[in-house]
Amino acid sequence: MTIPRRACVVLGLAALLVGAGTQADAQIEDQLSAYTGPNAEGYLQPLATAIGADLNGGLFHTARVPLSGFHISIEIPLVAVLFAEEDATFEAVTESGFTPEQTVDAPTVVGSGEAVIVTGDEGTSFAFPGGFDLNSLALAVPQLRIGSFMGTEAIVRYAAFETGDAGLGDLSLFGIGARHNINQYFGETFPVDLAGGFFWQTFSLGDDLLDSDALSIGVQASKLYGTTFRFEPYVGVSYDSFSADVSYESEASGEPEQVDFSFDSESTARLTLGAALSAAFVTGYAEYNIAGQNNFTLGVSFGN
Repeated sequence: MTIPRRACVVLGLAALLVGAGTQADAQIEDQLSAYTGPNAEGYLQPLATAIGADLNGGLFHTARVPLSGFHISIEIPLVAVLFAEEDATFEAVTESGFTPEQTVDAPTVVGSGEAVIVTGDEGTSFAFPGGFDLNSLALAVPQLRIGSFMGTEAIVRYAAFETGDAGLGDLSLFGIGARHNINQYFGETFPVDLAGGFFWQTFSLGDDLLDSDALSIGVQASKLYGTTFRFEPYVGVSYDSFSADVSYESEASGEPEQVDFSFDSESTARLTLGAALSAAFVTGYAEYNIAGQNNFTLGVSFGN
């Protein structure tokens, strides 16, 4: 089955997967059941990398953390990764004693929906399953920001959604972190706002198919201009890490077989460049993140 190239957008608030063209009929687990070991890892790698990049985006849009008082905001960041052409295929090898052994460029989970089939001895064939024709992955989840106590605020993220027949399985996400006002230690005349903090998240996809953890530790700086209509450019530098465990049942050998493997923890430095525009209690913001996997964020915040 050939599926038109499309964008996949996972929305935690609206609980929708949006994409042009025909929805994929099969879940990732169904496609993966043809693979074991390295093939499965190569098939899922672009999706795992994109999830790790998306999770650590949109964590802030200002470095201002009030020293005291009750402050609360509800934010909806949409963080997107665009897949490159090289993400669509990986080098796969025939399995289960298939002869002669053959190596092909097979679709990844974000690649073509058309399977690659090779022929072997005595008229046998081996099918490398297709992907889901995704050219982007965007993750949006509501997050709550509340403070402040001695210049410290807390941030919480949460989303849970059953995607049904959309092809990517059910998802759930939880994250928690905190930021602290740093410029208070440099006096009132310090020219910019500074903050530092951390954020930890866990993300699950499918029925225990993929369970991942992400951590971001960094510092941010911003400068506020204006009063009624406010413009605030911001920059951030962080150390990010991401790891994931995969578990599924394979039928590649003809008998059900449990397959478990892990994506090694990946660590990367991230540079965030962004700007926010606000009026009254509404703020819109946009940023670009430069890291191992670049991405961009669009978001809106309601609060004080």
